[in-house]
Amino acid sequence: MSNAPPVWFDAALYPHRSLSARGFFLLMAALSAVSFTAGMIFVLQGAWPVFGFFGLDVALVYWAFRVNYRRADLIETIRLDDQALTVGRREPDGRYQEWMFQPYWVRVELDRGRWDDNRLRLTSHGRDLYIGDFLTAPERVDLAAALCDALSRQRANPSTSAMP
Repeated sequence: MSNAPPVWFDAALYPHRSLSARGFFLLMAALSAVSFTAGMIFVLQGAWPVFGFFGLDVALVYWAFRVNYRRADLIETIRLDDQALTVGRREPDGRYQEWMFQPYWVRVELDRGRWDDNRLRLTSHGRDLYIGDFLTAPERVDLAAALCDALSRQRANPSTSAMP
């Protein structure tokens, strides 16, 4: 039998990328073929400098996708037990940061922006932490509801030792 404290909430958040590696390869192959064909048409008409711009377009699209895939390596973890609400964030460059909040005092706030935009914030004792910025607005609403529910259950538990 384990004496480990109960975990009330445990989630790992990742940015969503709908294009797989295979899809990226196929997209780049198709874009390269179209750009090469269009560039050759210009070369045959004597406008050979245009060919380089078609290659530049392909290179810029490739670079933009590589940056996008690199940012997909971001991971945020959220864990609530009797002792703390812990948020960890591993950046794409490997840096790791961790924040701890006392569960009894932390508030989950959904800052409403424009008509379909919001930001999810944890706040306690003058400290603010925005989480899930890469999620869609409805996903942040769902995460806020789930986290509020877990905090309510944790606070209502009579065996919670984190209560003051």
